[in-house]
Amino acid sequence: MDDNLKIKVTIGDRVYPLTIRNEGEEEGIRLAVKKINELLKKFEKNYEVRDKQDVLAMCALQFASQHEVQNVYDDLEMNKVEIKLREINQLLDSRLV
Repeated sequence: MDDNLKIKVTIGDRVYPLTIRNEGEEEGIRLAVKKINELLKKFEKNYEVRDKQDVLAMCALQFASQHEVQNVYDDLEMNKVEIKLREINQLLDSRLV
């Protein structure tokens, strides 16, 4: 049995048919579409836009850069945690000897 669901989403006045695996994925996609459309409107309102493609490119850049910046922060935090864990390990090792 095929559990895939077919949905349609509208981004920037264009309809895109999608096939998804489950309803949980649908909710995530619909939230993403809502954020994209809100950002599209913001860019169109605040900047001189000649082409919808330019606005979509700026949206893609903003979302991708947010994701990458978060990855950098996550990596930095992970490094701090690893250093702290090593310090705790060394302290425990020195006390157990």
